[in-house]
Amino acid sequence: MIEHVYRRAAAARGVDAAVVATDDDRIAAAVVQFGGIVRLTQVSHRSGTDRIAEVARDLACNLVVNVQGDEPLIEPQMITEAIDALHDAGVMMSTLRRRITHAPDIHDPNVVKVIVDRNGDALLFARLLPFRRHDGPSYKHIGLYVYRRDFLLKVAALPPTPLEVSESLEQLRVLEHGFRIRAVETQYDSIGVDTPEDLERVRRQMAVGTNA
Repeated sequence: MIEHVYRRAAAARGVDAAVVATDDDRIAAAVVQFGGIVRLTQVSHRSGTDRIAEVARDLACNLVVNVQGDEPLIEPQMITEAIDALHDAGVMMSTLRRRITHAPDIHDPNVVKVIVDRNGDALLFARLLPFRRHDGPSYKHIGLYVYRRDFLLKVAALPPTPLEVSESLEQLRVLEHGFRIRAVETQYDSIGVDTPEDLERVRRQMAVGTNA
């Protein structure tokens, strides 16, 4: 799985290099075996944001993309869409959202939802929506992030926040500290593999060669 995600990330327009950040020697060995670049990090990190910030401190770059290793259906174009959002100089961080078309996802706490404002900036991320009194679309959050490098280091230096801890959603730290996240709508879908059921859904989609 990690090799599949690595190669898809490396193929995205706008990505100059792909690096796996991990504290697991087994993952590091697997990456070396397929010829990838890997950096071992501290074991104490609470989130992917904190982990990639450790690596980003030694990188000479303007933007840092965080692609989670459990997203095997990620499309290179999705990464490019999130990168392109930072062409707006006022955007410090971006992520992706997709309209929910699989009805059970609305009530599945493993599928994170996002609510946005009129500019497409995130207002709320939640595992279960606190309200639903409208007939408009609901959006799932796809856990891919692009940061301006300096902003990433700033966020990683901030203390964890109550909602971040209670929801186990690292992006809430950004909102709770008063910063914005641009949530770009994408036509592509991705499934984070958090459960055996997720793995089966991914296998079925990959078997038929579709990610729609």
